[in-house]
Amino acid sequence: MLTSTIDFANLLLGALVAGTMFGIWLGYNPAGLSAGVYVSQQQHAIGALNVVMPVLGGLSIVLTLVAAAFAASDRTRLILLLSAAGCFIAAGLITRLLNQPINAIVMTWSADAPPTDWMQLRDDWWRWHVMRTVAGIGGLSLLIIAALKRASVS
Repeated sequence: MLTSTIDFANLLLGALVAGTMFGIWLGYNPAGLSAGVYVSQQQHAIGALNVVMPVLGGLSIVLTLVAAAFAASDRTRLILLLSAAGCFIAAGLITRLLNQPINAIVMTWSADAPPTDWMQLRDDWWRWHVMRTVAGIGGLSLLIIAALKRASVS
């Protein structure tokens, strides 16, 4: 029962994190936005997500590692879960080390007078976002496969 509860919570949190990244990729591509619209959109998203998403991402990593510890006797499931944790850690590191420093800069901008290099920072942020989205979806995919593997054995 405990393993099923961990799997459920892990899948839910992993889906929320990867789904948010995917939703941002799908609906918030900044290409073609004016400077003012881009700054306003980013500042709103940063304000809404900058605290809750790292918490959810951290909990996903912890739960994935806990699930891996419970899967120690099933080598395939263990490898899947450790790989999923690696993907989630990569997404977290990209966020913390690459996206969030840009977020901090964008939060200082005025939508009415963005700096002249705003497009370069926009493009850098977007590139890192795409990379973390790929890592997050990869981690969620591995997590789902691991859960299905356990379900097929049970």
